[in-house]
Amino acid sequence: MPALSMFFGIIVRMQSEKGGKHNIPHIHAIYGDNEMVVSLDGNILEGQFPNKQTKLLMAWMAIHEDELVANWELLQKGDGYFKIDPLR
Repeated sequence: MPALSMFFGIIVRMQSEKGGKHNIPHIHAIYGDNEMVVSLDGNILEGQFPNKQTKLLMAWMAIHEDELVANWELLQKGDGYFKIDPLR
């Protein structure tokens, strides 16, 4: 699963979901031993992070919404992906 970005200990990944479990555009985020699956519209589908890291992830997703959608579309077509700038 490609890593799109990494910031403040959070790793954001996305993968092609043809016939996948969630069937909606989403990311997988990892922070330490915690993992969350978040739809691109900001709904938490699975898992949890500490509150501070959840807020950081949601802020990053809001800033990079267009890039996340573009990556989702590329991955679904099998055309690869591109990295997204981290939160600073």
